[in-house]
Amino acid sequence: MFRFDTEQKVFQIGGVKVGGQPGDNPPLLIASMFHNKDRILEDRKTAKFDRQKAVELIRKQEELTRSTGVPSMVAMVANTPDEARVYIDFFLETTDMPFGIDMWVAEQRAKATEYISKLGVQDRFLYNSITPWDKDVPGQVKKLKDLGIKHVVVQAFDDRDQSPAGRLKSLESILAQGADSFDTVIVDTSVMNLPATSFSLLANRLIKEKLGLPCGGAYSNGTHMWKESKELWGLEGFKAVDAVVQGMASALWSDFNFYGPIVTAPRIFPAVASAQMLLATLVFNETGQIPDNPELPIRKCFAGFIEKLEMGGTRRK
Repeated sequence: MFRFDTEQKVFQIGGVKVGGQPGDNPPLLIASMFHNKDRILEDRKTAKFDRQKAVELIRKQEELTRSTGVPSMVAMVANTPDEARVYIDFFLETTDMPFGIDMWVAEQRAKATEYISKLGVQDRFLYNSITPWDKDVPGQVKKLKDLGIKHVVVQAFDDRDQSPAGRLKSLESILAQGADSFDTVIVDTSVMNLPATSFSLLANRLIKEKLGLPCGGAYSNGTHMWKESKELWGLEGFKAVDAVVQGMASALWSDFNFYGPIVTAPRIFPAVASAQMLLATLVFNETGQIPDNPELPIRKCFAGFIEKLEMGGTRRK
């Protein structure tokens, strides 16, 4: 269940690993900053924001990465290339983490990507994304290659077949148009709502089984769009929903997770780390081994338990 015969690809974005067999590497958690309603954002038109608070949020995420072993990066939301440049400059001055730019309009995203190329920081940059709705995938691929872009997200989804198999079919179509030619290709299996998140997770498994590519999704889409959860159970109930869904999703064939606003990091990192500890023992039950990776949450938090496991006696016979 948690080991694939197909070789699993492992990529590095700015020195951060993503991919591999389930349990080998903690999933990459990708935060959002400067999104709509982000409290640090003071004026989007002038890209004015609370820099001190933004630094504090980044430092907190870095601290959580160190304590849990779960790697992280930030996707910065912007509407225009000028706005994106302000955030990119701030981020590069503040941290060594990898980063992405979240821009809905393709033309604007292309101009912001040109700025990335001009700065020469392509090794740390994750392009998000090449999608089934792009009118000219080969043209987009060529433009990105010309700019020296190395790491891309490919979004997998088929409007006519929203099953896990439909996502695989969509992905194969995009890859066949040249999207498979980058140094790093990771697959977003398109979360539509909370219960349909299961289709994305099953698509992760299908894709890893057939192609070995790292898979994940914006599991925060499923939790944050379900507004009724706050009406049913209040803010604390919503926080529980968010943590559980994203932790569970991270253990089911996910190599990365767009986890939502960076302010939620204090609940998401422990949730994902805990889910990864359970995954580690599930993998042990299949293989008799805990991966050697010292950054695994279980190695950071339960070294004594691992020693007992490795002495034998607890694996399924």
